[in-house]
Amino acid sequence: MDSPPTAATSIRVLVVDDEPNLRHLLSAVLARQGWTVETASTGRAAVEAARRLRPHLMVLDVVLPDIDGVDVLRTIRGDLPETMVLFLTANGTVANRITGIAAGGDDYVAKPFSVEEVVVRLRGLLRRSPLLGSGAPTPILEVGDLRLNEDNHEVSRGGVEIRLTATEFALLRFLMLNADRVLTREQILDRVWEYDFGRESNVVEIYISYLRKKIDLGRSPMIHTLRRVGYILRASTEPAQL
Repeated sequence: MDSPPTAATSIRVLVVDDEPNLRHLLSAVLARQGWTVETASTGRAAVEAARRLRPHLMVLDVVLPDIDGVDVLRTIRGDLPETMVLFLTANGTVANRITGIAAGGDDYVAKPFSVEEVVVRLRGLLRRSPLLGSGAPTPILEVGDLRLNEDNHEVSRGGVEIRLTATEFALLRFLMLNADRVLTREQILDRVWEYDFGRESNVVEIYISYLRKKIDLGRSPMIHTLRRVGYILRASTEPAQL
């Protein structure tokens, strides 16, 4: 059995999917959690990587070009009984969920999914992980010098604390989970507010403005607007100008 990771030890994650864009996206998002991420595009490569890496978490697509994900898990489960496995599938039927769980899977997400849902599910699995126990890491997001703690709702930039309302915090969390990706107004409304304010509402613009005043004021900007497209959060490459 692996020793429980210390605070200085990175969580190891193996992402298995045959879609290159999805592998890249999940790898980038999970790496921002401070985790060590490796990928595989086939079932055989997944088995080899899992036995070598001995991951704490595994994101495993059910449909792979050679061995399907359920058979991959059956092959490695005896060697890696404590790896927590999140299945990805295009078919979210009850029968498929039962098959995945019966094979030793720990959770299940149906495609299409949001990347923040995958992160939340994986963090939930970490809290249940026998490899970590009570030593599960604090769920912290970091983009450049911007830091967000999901457990205690603390936010800081360059070590300076920033106070946010609950809605501002939810919006910033969504932007950070999708750093370097353009998010449309509609995506933000759907993920942050979860109900429709109507096409004429400017609630997103208002809260982006609030965040800019708190996150970017006196500093190199991180929140950017792409006219007629949406918003993007990027790490600043310039020193703070306080």
